[in-house]
Amino acid sequence: MALITISGYPCAGKSHRATQIKDHLEQRLADPFYTGPSLTVTVLSDGHAQHPTLSVRRSSEKPARGTLFTAFQRHLDSDRIVIVDSLNYIKGFRYQMYCAAREAKVRVCTVYVIAPPEQCREWNKLREDGQLYAPGTLDNLIQRYEEPSSMVRWDSPLFTVPWTDPDVPGDDIWRAVTQGLVKPPNTGTQAVAKAPTDALHTLESTTTALVAAIVAAQSASSSAGGTILLDIPTSAPSTPLTPRITLPPRYLTFSELQRLKRQFVTIHRRAITLGTTEKGKVDWSEESVARKFVVYLEENVCLKL
Repeated sequence: MALITISGYPCAGKSHRATQIKDHLEQRLADPFYTGPSLTVTVLSDGHAQHPTLSVRRSSEKPARGTLFTAFQRHLDSDRIVIVDSLNYIKGFRYQMYCAAREAKVRVCTVYVIAPPEQCREWNKLREDGQLYAPGTLDNLIQRYEEPSSMVRWDSPLFTVPWTDPDVPGDDIWRAVTQGLVKPPNTGTQAVAKAPTDALHTLESTTTALVAAIVAAQSASSSAGGTILLDIPTSAPSTPLTPRITLPPRYLTFSELQRLKRQFVTIHRRAITLGTTEKGKVDWSEESVARKFVVYLEENVCLKL
């Protein structure tokens, strides 16, 4: 349904803001005047990644982000609002979550919790949950923090909450997660449609048979050109293909047809080996290949007098 990304310095009060957001959303969902879908609100915190940011070693941060990202993907669905309560200090990680949300077709927004470094250091000293940051680790994370920006798509809409504000903009966040724009998935996140294993063989054999059928039809005809009905054998002998093709008023040489066949095969071999992002299932049957090759021939030579 929606992704809410919490971002800010360590010990800036992100968990407190996440709790406030969760309370606001749950109050709205429990309102008797609410007529929308039944939703649950889930908060995912650094606890799902065993609080990796306490370590001074950067090598442990990437696996921890992967653990949090896996938990985020597992909870992301159409009947849940997910609040990711973590540092989220790397814009690349926020972009990764944004792409996953778009692929799942859910709304997104970012809440930037602001507090000056001095205040964060003071709050860090007052922590009583056993997750105190070492001074060097805290300073290192603050220095490497990459602020979210409303100018980039993966951080917008962006809501900024200073440490002096008593509450979050609950009404604005509610509208963003329930009425905001649901962006379609990026091309890069779409599953690539794979061709069947015999697609290359079908492409080669069907185009070869069609070229042979055109040469045979021209040899049997008393005049050049016109619309003719071809008879092409298939892998099922009882059901041959009979496509129609319009030939120009001249005889097409075998070398000319072979050249066009090689061009057609080269173009479509790339689609077979690399995949395609066309909507729907791509048809690589003998009938489809023959039909496409006939259109290709007519566009490239048959209608050029």
